Amino acid sequence: MLVQLDESELIKQLSRGDRKAFTVLYKRDINNLYRYIYFICNSKELTEEIAQCIFIKIWERRETLGNITSFRSYLYRSAKNLLLDHIKRSKTEAKILVMVQPVSEESCERSDDYINYKDYYLIAQDAINLLPEKRRQIVELRTKDGLSLDEIATKLSISKATVKKQLYTGMDFVRKYIHSHSELTIGLFLIGIWSRLFSS
Repeated sequence: MLVQLDESELIKQLSRGDRKAFTVLYKRDINNLYRYIYFICNSKELTEEIAQCIFIKIWERRETLGNITSFRSYLYRSAKNLLLDHIKRSKTEAKILVMVQPVSEESCERSDDYINYKDYYLIAQDAINLLPEKRRQIVELRTKDGLSLDEIATKLSISKATVKKQLYTGMDFVRKYIHSHSELTIGLFLIGIWSRLFSS
């Protein structure tokens, strides 16, 4: 029986497309993987999302897995990489959220801060307007209306996975556009706004 095979043999069979071997490896390690991810991110939703993504990628790339020496180490390394990607995307989204939300002049301590902020705001708006219509709509629903991914998916009648992909692609474009169209750097002023916006 497959459950009695050692890990290396299961991996070999998985690499040859054996679904049963995949199932055995999944059942052996999914609970430990969940605990590992949750310990790092402390989010049930994100834990489930990353664990699911890892095993989907494992099946999609099964033909390349024959040389893996430790399946559990491979899982943990994949989880760490996906968590790092999530952190990078979250930071990008935080930056854009700040840039596309107008701030009154009274809220800025110095007038030059306000001028710099307006520069970023206008550049960010230009970038958003250059996005394809559907992608722009998703970015605006997230950044301006503050809708969650689930709410956007429901509103537009598309999958949450599609919303995420389009949102992250759009955010990345806006970030690169701002970087390439401005010689300014985000200083302590914007960092202060980030902390106020995202600490609550």
